[in-house]
Amino acid sequence: MRAHLAHSVAPAYPGDDVLRVATYNIHKGVRGVGPRRRLEIHNLALGIEALDADLVFLQEVRSSNRQEALQFPDTQIGWPRMPQADYVAPEGYEVAYRTNAYTRHGEHGNALLSRWPLGEIKHHDVSDHRFEQRGLLHVPVQWNGTLVHAIVAHLGLMHAGRVRQVDRIAAFIAAHVPSDECLVLAGDFNDWGEKLDAPIRHMGLTPARPAGHAPPRTFPSRVPFFSLDRIYTRGLGCVSTHVPRGSAWARMSDHLPLVAELRRA
Repeated sequence: MRAHLAHSVAPAYPGDDVLRVATYNIHKGVRGVGPRRRLEIHNLALGIEALDADLVFLQEVRSSNRQEALQFPDTQIGWPRMPQADYVAPEGYEVAYRTNAYTRHGEHGNALLSRWPLGEIKHHDVSDHRFEQRGLLHVPVQWNGTLVHAIVAHLGLMHAGRVRQVDRIAAFIAAHVPSDECLVLAGDFNDWGEKLDAPIRHMGLTPARPAGHAPPRTFPSRVPFFSLDRIYTRGLGCVSTHVPRGSAWARMSDHLPLVAELRRA
């Protein structure tokens, strides 16, 4: 499994001046329905390690869930005893996690895994209504002498709500991220029609993809057709993007990870 995943990931771009980032919706570490539900968190840990990214932006990450812990007993391949963000983090990475949604049996939210030192961890609620809890995870990262603001986002299911959430993201960035500092905004934007690029460009961010390239497709993982997972940057240019594919990646989540190599603009 480890070798299969590693071979499907593009090699990191050479040079200390390149920041390799990935965004991945891990679907709470579980796939399937009913008796066919299966735990994928162990495979996800291998997959995230294979991405070999400096920063990993994660969505739908469980901190705890009592019901699933009972369904998948704690054995070598059962429900991890630690929060999922800590479990999937490769050795030596720092972990930031904040909860977006509280449910009957637990909670889930966004996480950032980093090879580089992290600053103060902040959370900002961008929920559009009480039935769909959403938030931003904001963490400054010290990368090779450069301060990079990392914001993990997971937007709502309705377009009108997503537009309002982008407005809140713009207000948050204006208030909390100095205009002369580097910024990476990444996550699951649920933007089926690619309608959010224009308002996000308006706030001074650029989609992370080489000029002339179409948005990378990441959903659904078995036959990716939509570009729901995005990386936007300020102060950093995109060298390349890559979406790992194959049966192992399709199995682990309904989304595929998106990887981008970035360089100081």
